Amino acid sequence: MTERLQHLFNSEDNNELERILPNRKRIALIAHDYKKKDLIEWVKFNRDVLKEHDLVGTETTGCLIEEATGLFVERYQSGPLGGDQQIGSDISVRE
Repeated sequence: MTERLQHLFNSEDNNELERILPNRKRIALIAHDYKKKDLIEWVKFNRDVLKEHDLVGTETTGCLIEEATGLFVERYQSGPLGGDQQIGSDISVRE
């Protein structure tokens, strides 16, 4: 972590950090087949916090989360069809 970021995260004055990180985050939810149930339980547990953010995920995971929680998840292709890479690409260009 750069010295500047380390200072921001350790600072008691979060004003500068809040200017850099928006209040509404875009959160990617991706899980391997054997971990989808765990992720869904985590989303259910954190639903009240997550509903304030934009959620994205791969096709299957996003669909399962929507069905289980009622939260909207913007869906990319299924993992085996490159959905993980699509999300990674968007992260790398900050979208």
